[in-house]
Amino acid sequence: MGGAERSARKRKQQGSAPAAGAKAVAAARNSGGDRSKVILAVVAVLVIAGAVIGGVIYTNNQKNVTKDKAIAVQTVQLDVPVKRDGGVVEVGKDGAKATLDIYEDFLCPACASFEEGFGPKIEEKVKDGTLKVRFHMLNLLNNRSDPEGYSTDSANAALLAADEGKFLSFHKSLFKDQPAEGARGWTKDQLIELGKAVGVTSQAFVDGVRSGKYDALVTEEYQKARADEALQQEFNGQKGFGTPTMASGGKAIDTEDPNWLTKLTG
Repeated sequence: MGGAERSARKRKQQGSAPAAGAKAVAAARNSGGDRSKVILAVVAVLVIAGAVIGGVIYTNNQKNVTKDKAIAVQTVQLDVPVKRDGGVVEVGKDGAKATLDIYEDFLCPACASFEEGFGPKIEEKVKDGTLKVRFHMLNLLNNRSDPEGYSTDSANAALLAADEGKFLSFHKSLFKDQPAEGARGWTKDQLIELGKAVGVTSQAFVDGVRSGKYDALVTEEYQKARADEALQQEFNGQKGFGTPTMASGGKAIDTEDPNWLTKLTG
């Protein structure tokens, strides 16, 4: 092999080595890219699974937030007549200038907001004798608790508390410490414990809560209210009955008017 031939062969060998290396690097890069994609996919799956599991745990925790807890007690000092009239509780002095009918559900968030916003003002009017209030506690949202039935159970217990002269504190406590819609409500045992906490100690109250003594009255009040044309209002463009609804003289009151209570009582 001559010198020229050896030089040509050497140049060929030197040229083929970088090409092979480039191919190897490319292959390695391709191989590394696949691994990265697999790793990213696995991480993504783990993140999604973690989020799903975390969401389930959070949802269950929120659903069961009332489990094994006591209902926070709210005390109302209002020395006025309180009496149960069938499925309605009347609060206030005879001869009051105006009577306000409040239709509400203990699971209704808007009812809790109304109680928080107007409750103290209404109590002032009741205390000075210008207003009597008739509380209609309904079970409109009875299927919105898990398990279903909290609206009926709480309304029944409130009527029983009225029989024992402890309605106002019982009523305010249930709205102040309201369970969320879709979650478990307070159980009958927890309602009984609330009764004891506000001063209801009779066995009649315990038995009445457990047996659902006034369940039929609660349902009857709801059926009467939803069938009353005078209580129908506009909700999202549709007419119907909802809670809370306030009425006087058999007609619904527009509580969007900030002066509605003053106009009612003068």
